[in-house]
Amino acid sequence: MKKTIILAAMVACFALFTAKAQTVKGVRLSEIRSDYIEIKAVNRVFSEKIWISLEYGQKVVNENADTYIKDDNNKELVFNSVIDGVNKMKSYGYELFQVYVVKAGEANPAKIYVLKRVN
Repeated sequence: MKKTIILAAMVACFALFTAKAQTVKGVRLSEIRSDYIEIKAVNRVFSEKIWISLEYGQKVVNENADTYIKDDNNKELVFNSVIDGVNKMKSYGYELFQVYVVKAGEANPAKIYVLKRVN
């Protein structure tokens, strides 16, 4: 019985050690300590789903590499909507604070969602 418990504990520790989280520019979302962050939708080609661009104060040279939320395999994480992204960030201690619009051109205004850390 002791061997089974020890083996289960070792397997659990190994699984937790190799588990990764969603990241932005290599930083886990759980490690972001900014009081405010901004997210916006990035449309995918030939898809109704979106990517989320997240800025928390990091240096941005390449928007794709530096702001997109990525999964364990360093691939852009796909969301159903921006609200899906807002709900995701709620699990990391953020809530929606404000939404504003930036005009990138006459036909393409972009909504920017500002989230505030609550805990």
